[in-house]
Amino acid sequence: MSDVISVRSPYDDAVIGTIPSMSVAEVDAAVAAAKRALHTNPLPLWKRADILDKAAARLAARRDEFAEIIAKEAAKPIKTARVEAERAVGTFQFAAAEARKLSGEMIPLDAIPSGEGKIGFTLRVPIGVVGAIAPFNFPLNLVAHKLGPAIAAGCPVVLKPASQTPFSSLRLAEMLIDDCGLPADYLHVVTGGGGTVGNALVDHPDIALITFTGSPEVGWSIRARAPRKRVGLELGNNAPCIIDSDGDWATAAAKIKVAGFSHAGQSCISTQRVFVHTSIAASFVDALVAHVETLVVGDPMDEATDVSALISRSERDRVASWVKEAEDEGATIATGGTLDDQGVLRPTVIVNARHEMKVCANEVFGPVVTVTEFDDLDTALALANDSKYGLQASIFTKDVSKALKAVRTLDYGGVLVNEVPTWRADQQPYGGLRDSGNTREGPAFSVREMTEIRMVVLS
Repeated sequence: MSDVISVRSPYDDAVIGTIPSMSVAEVDAAVAAAKRALHTNPLPLWKRADILDKAAARLAARRDEFAEIIAKEAAKPIKTARVEAERAVGTFQFAAAEARKLSGEMIPLDAIPSGEGKIGFTLRVPIGVVGAIAPFNFPLNLVAHKLGPAIAAGCPVVLKPASQTPFSSLRLAEMLIDDCGLPADYLHVVTGGGGTVGNALVDHPDIALITFTGSPEVGWSIRARAPRKRVGLELGNNAPCIIDSDGDWATAAAKIKVAGFSHAGQSCISTQRVFVHTSIAASFVDALVAHVETLVVGDPMDEATDVSALISRSERDRVASWVKEAEDEGATIATGGTLDDQGVLRPTVIVNARHEMKVCANEVFGPVVTVTEFDDLDTALALANDSKYGLQASIFTKDVSKALKAVRTLDYGGVLVNEVPTWRADQQPYGGLRDSGNTREGPAFSVREMTEIRMVVLS
């Protein structure tokens, strides 16, 4: 019998429910069942697509139900949680499309004399059992980004959700199996601590691929722990946004009001570092502060709330300490930096922060945006690139040559022009460089990772 973990609301610490803290033996049993399913009940392409089509339709019909779960377990404001549920619908739709067109290619064997009379082609076959380790910040859509492509590829999954946000995954698994036709042994949800359940997945010899979203420290430790497995890592960032002298700073300020503080900044592409040309810096800061001070801080279940609690008290205290450290070392808190009556950290804008401060150099993963002035674009590009992360970056400019220079110079997985670095389409190749990871997600790209090429020769 598994021990039980109580899951509490990040906002008011109320118990939401309990989950089992599973053992290594239970993980082993789940992997064994998944492996048997792959060999005894392979899914044809039409069936994979049908399951995913139904998943999208069922999830769309149950959007509000899933949004409420997300809001309760993650303290994500309910209106933001609905957006996440809607995105997950699209993720399943894109995965269904990939299931319908998964194919190999013809190989011209008779291009050499010994190949004359032979026919060669490749098939895309499932890589095997997928071990999926999901984060807390998008407990539905980022799980969909792992499950959707795996189903499209024909791979069974053993899924470990974040212990803080397990209920979205559990409800989704129930829906996929009970309502969408996914065979039960194609999806097992294993709950518990990373040191037990997570490591058991990473170490298991019958797990062919690990897909992980989370911190760089944990991600790279998984990569080192499983050198013979295919390991896809989507990790952290401290996303920079450059606003040049000709850039639309007013639009940028309005967008950063959302991009820097949605889900209390707990997104790996949350806009964190803003570099603004000296000529417009004062106007931009005034506009950004005015926007940020209109954000409603409070209960995630309240329709008016824009920003709620961080995922834990310890995370709140860490972020608050970084803000205080920056202030003590000479930075200016333009707004925020304090706790409300419920202990929620208010959205914070920091100016005059130095590059080496934690709020600039590291991933804050909280409701904090720093603003730094620059005099020339080359300086801004160099500051943006001076980071151990490399997920997404952006620039605001009306000059096409400046935009192209930024696209060519910014060493990031994605570069956006006249948009914040927080924007993402679920079908795009999404991923980063350096400490930000080693893969590209998006159903079309994940499916390729979750399949192997099988060469076929007919004589």
